[in-house]
Amino acid sequence: MDITYHGANCLTLATKKATVVIDDNLASLGAKSVSKAAIRIYTNRSLKPDKPTDDAFIIDGPGEYEISKVSVIAVPAQSHMDEPGKHSATIYKIIADGVSLLIVGHIMPDLTDEQLEEIGVIDILVIPVGGNGYTLDKIGAAKILKKVEPKAVIPTHYDQKGIKYEVPQNKLSEFVQEVGAEPVKEDKLKLKGGLLNENLVVYELAVS
Repeated sequence: MDITYHGANCLTLATKKATVVIDDNLASLGAKSVSKAAIRIYTNRSLKPDKPTDDAFIIDGPGEYEISKVSVIAVPAQSHMDEPGKHSATIYKIIADGVSLLIVGHIMPDLTDEQLEEIGVIDILVIPVGGNGYTLDKIGAAKILKKVEPKAVIPTHYDQKGIKYEVPQNKLSEFVQEVGAEPVKEDKLKLKGGLLNENLVVYELAVS
């Protein structure tokens, strides 16, 4: 699996059988959308464009899915804007090419035991860290990180050139300092099989 970061909470997962695009709302943020995908996943339906740009299979809510050797477990979650008891967001466990990822959107950091049981073991956590009422901040993201216990984390949705957020986002360095792990910078993350890291690795992916 190859993982490419496009800014905001948008990534492409290129597996042996399919291309999966996560949270492509880049056009609304002043950036260029990802042109092609076999599967498009949205952590909140509000991020989905009104008109599809291609004929990709769309996943935007809870359930279990299996498409082109990509397994998806979608678990309802409380959005950062939800009232208590509401669950308008979705978190996703994606399993492909021997790697398991947890895709977290703009949610509250208090995951329940039931949610954690559905999530299970995770290799890579993909999580927003920009804060300021828009999404998870460094403390909320670190709280989820501690509960999920992944082998690696890819921070997203922080202060970046070329992305016009509605609310200014904090710098990645604030999250890095909170978790105490120096980021490993990569243009693209190329994975073969599972991760064997003994200590947590924070990947800072270049915006592509």
